[in-house]
Amino acid sequence: MPQEKMPFTKEQLEDIISIYPTPFHIYIEKDIRENARRLINAFSWAEGFKEYFAVKATPNPYIMKILKSEGFGADCSSLPELLLAGKVGIGGEDIMLSSNDTPAEEFIKAKELGAIINLDDISHIAYLEKHAGLPDIISFRYNPGNRKQGNAIIGQPQDAKFGLTHEQLFEAYKMAKNMGIQRFGIHTMLASNELNPGHFVETAEMIFKLVVEISKNIKISLEFANIGGGIGIPYKPEDKPVDIESLSKGIKEKYDTIIRTNNCHPLKLFLECGRMITGPYGYLVSKVRHIKKTYKNYAGLDASIADLMRPALYGSYHHITIPGKEDLPHNRVYDLTGSLCENNDKLAIDRKLPELETGDIIVIHDTGAHGHSMGFNYNGKLRSAELLFRENGEIIQIRRAETVDDYFATLDFEGLKTFTA
Repeated sequence: MPQEKMPFTKEQLEDIISIYPTPFHIYIEKDIRENARRLINAFSWAEGFKEYFAVKATPNPYIMKILKSEGFGADCSSLPELLLAGKVGIGGEDIMLSSNDTPAEEFIKAKELGAIINLDDISHIAYLEKHAGLPDIISFRYNPGNRKQGNAIIGQPQDAKFGLTHEQLFEAYKMAKNMGIQRFGIHTMLASNELNPGHFVETAEMIFKLVVEISKNIKISLEFANIGGGIGIPYKPEDKPVDIESLSKGIKEKYDTIIRTNNCHPLKLFLECGRMITGPYGYLVSKVRHIKKTYKNYAGLDASIADLMRPALYGSYHHITIPGKEDLPHNRVYDLTGSLCENNDKLAIDRKLPELETGDIIVIHDTGAHGHSMGFNYNGKLRSAELLFRENGEIIQIRRAETVDDYFATLDFEGLKTFTA
């Protein structure tokens, strides 16, 4: 069975667990920083390059401060995410609001923060003007429909609720220009967890051609092209990670042959990756609570899909390590389950592992993005803590575990808040 490396030993985990009970998510600062620097270095050729970290992936102020210190901005899709970006010191055009079905308060806060507002629908132009006023710079999200393929997770563009059609896109820029807007950008997002680098090169080519077409037909200059995120990570040990340097080289070739030759340079290049920034550098640590043997072998954990929804939502694979048993034969087959009253509460199905015992530590890999952030409280489950493994070796708690008092905090046991129609 292929193995993935862990950044800590069994003994280190036992020390951590003695202070912070399982389950918890733990993130590795050193690896996150090195990965962030690698991305920025790969795109150093692109004048004004900016990575807007997708806050939804890991909405924790400690993680966001780390990435801010590495030069990242924040891609936000809700009012709380905008507020979180502001609280960690990210502001102005280092924030991009890319929401959909957007309420007025999001536009108002984004404009107050000086963020770049990326509109998802042509009707939002008038809505934005009415509720928040027109901003200095505006962007539109493009949905190419059947002009471009999506991927398995995000689906095909023509079935997606996001973005403007090709015809709407041109009309939107005309409208914005006639309303006095003078600064423009363009955005698209067509994949999720995509491991084929060619997809992103093709997306860049599509957007670069659109930039040229819009510039010539509408007589405006676009300042940036945001080609979205969706760069995948190797969840399975046999998966190959995306070669960021080769991907960047492919995009540069398209930039030179399309943007430069058509006098649209300089055009800033933006990304809004989340998963590939933090995903591989987070782990869900749990323990075996019970071993059950019926028609199958079940290892019941103190974690559940309330701590990691992806296996239930997408059928996703996350590699699992049993510290101290890495070298033992993987000759037992288990379903790893939680304690929710749902049969899909399984973090792994038919997984070959060493023989498990009550109390074994379970390390679930690649939970640094869309792990804790997708947690929920169904069945009264309390959300777990988040920890940070600092570069200096310190372990700090960056989000405490929820308590029963937290769960009850929004409930009214006295029935005092009544309303009569």
